[in-house]
Amino acid sequence: MSESIAAGVPAARRRARVRPVTQDSPFARYALIATAIAFLSLFLLAPLAVVFYEAGTKGAAAFFEAFQDPDARAAIRLTLLIAAIAVPANLAFGLAAAWSIAKFSFPGKSLLITLIDLPFSVSPVVAGLVYVLLFGSQGLLGGWLTAHGVQIIFAVPGIVLATIFVTFPFVARELIPLMQEQGSVEEEAALTLGASGFKTFLTVTLPNIKWGLLYGVLLCNARAMGEFGAVSVVSGHIRGLTNTIPLQVEILYNEYNNVAAFALSVLLASLALVTLGIKTFLEWRHADALAARGRRH
Repeated sequence: MSESIAAGVPAARRRARVRPVTQDSPFARYALIATAIAFLSLFLLAPLAVVFYEAGTKGAAAFFEAFQDPDARAAIRLTLLIAAIAVPANLAFGLAAAWSIAKFSFPGKSLLITLIDLPFSVSPVVAGLVYVLLFGSQGLLGGWLTAHGVQIIFAVPGIVLATIFVTFPFVARELIPLMQEQGSVEEEAALTLGASGFKTFLTVTLPNIKWGLLYGVLLCNARAMGEFGAVSVVSGHIRGLTNTIPLQVEILYNEYNNVAAFALSVLLASLALVTLGIKTFLEWRHADALAARGRRH
């Protein structure tokens, strides 16, 4: 018996030394963390630091002077206008698409999901070119639009259309999995108790999806203000009229006006940092809301 116990001791020790498959060695953990930090520092933090450094190389006076340029102000106004149109449009589309996909079964549902993901797989430049071929003066509808005095390409409507195209997946893609996970039990209970469809949406559905909705709107807004490829194709680069902030940055940089170009870049980068901060806050609040909901149930 003592021999069997002695024979079992080494086996027990060997089993004790076996590391769980989910536990890495300290060297592996630190190597992975160092790799991630180095990658982010090289490709994200370093370029961001260069943008802020170059914007301030000639002092604060030159930095703020860049925003006194009428073309720069026009670019800022146009960027805000485009975002103010594209984001609500995508909000309405995202809610309708997510509600339809999560709550109903209908022919073409898979096709609709595929089309929502289309802007993720199509180059923005190609999307802009499609609008030129469709609405341009030599395009499919160009002759009719010209005859009726409607200009879409090289004007604000074309920029709005291109921006909506590249941003419409963001709200829908945030809401679809969230609404599918929640199901329709609570909505059905509200309707059974006599609530109207609109009241059910306001009192049941909207509170359940509010953090995902805000998160999708935030990402949509960030992309709308920073979009370059599709907008560059349809805008015509008309100073003071069809240049958004990214296009104005390109023009200034090509003219070797580096301080002004980087000053506007700082504005975009600051908007991105604010977006990141709000995104982190929304994720934190959403996690708290899920935890509180789990405790209630």
